[in-house]
Amino acid sequence: MKLLTLNCHSWHEENQYDKIRHFAETIKEKDYDVIALQEVNQSIDAELLYGDIKKDNFGVVLLEELERIGAADYSLVWSFSHLVYGIYEEGVAILTKHPISEEYSFFVSQSTDITYWKTRKIVGVQIHYQDMPLSFYSCHMGWWIDEEEPFKQQADQLLQQINRDGLAFLMGDFNNCASLTGEGYDYLISQKLHDTYEFAEHKDHGTTVEGKIAGWHDNKQDLRIDLILASSPIKVQSSHVIFNNRNKSIISDHFGVEATVIIPKASE
Repeated sequence: MKLLTLNCHSWHEENQYDKIRHFAETIKEKDYDVIALQEVNQSIDAELLYGDIKKDNFGVVLLEELERIGAADYSLVWSFSHLVYGIYEEGVAILTKHPISEEYSFFVSQSTDITYWKTRKIVGVQIHYQDMPLSFYSCHMGWWIDEEEPFKQQADQLLQQINRDGLAFLMGDFNNCASLTGEGYDYLISQKLHDTYEFAEHKDHGTTVEGKIAGWHDNKQDLRIDLILASSPIKVQSSHVIFNNRNKSIISDHFGVEATVIIPKASE
């Protein structure tokens, strides 16, 4: 099974439509099973399509491009987290080409105020693959040190909410660098989550952020903050950074992570 996570930085990028086209072409080429996206934005004043999804929702525009190039088998689940810059509704999303049996959406922040930029929400889906229920969550978390919205509380809320029926994958921008000991990454691993990067037979350096970006304004280091975590140990063929100008062109201020995992059959 092929997985991808990416913080899209959507509608904040230059040449956004060119980058969407490149993204769609890569999805078609790689044929991912499940894609977790963060910072999936839409304009406040855009035309409403259905539910709370509007016409210029980044995920909708991506699906339209996928359909145009002959990859129309993906569906979108999106949930609205908070407003940004007074013009966008920001959310998290899952794209999958498998039938969805359940959808999940819940806050992990103490705040549920959509006007507050630190409000954090998770979206997820359950699918069945090789007769096994699999749950996937797109996560955009806060920082370890934050007096208003500490990461530990958000992580505890996330772990309480995830579906333990079968295998679960937590994918996304966790805003905690894997190389910093005693902080958010170590806390997640201490809660019996398993980093697919560490299990991978083939992998690269893992860096998903180079230099300063939004939320890391003073950063001068290479960071691994975008992760694919599993609720149980799992065989992982590969884990590679993508959209970093070495493996496909850059399309966001974050690089993506793609992993190929081996899902055991239910009888195994």
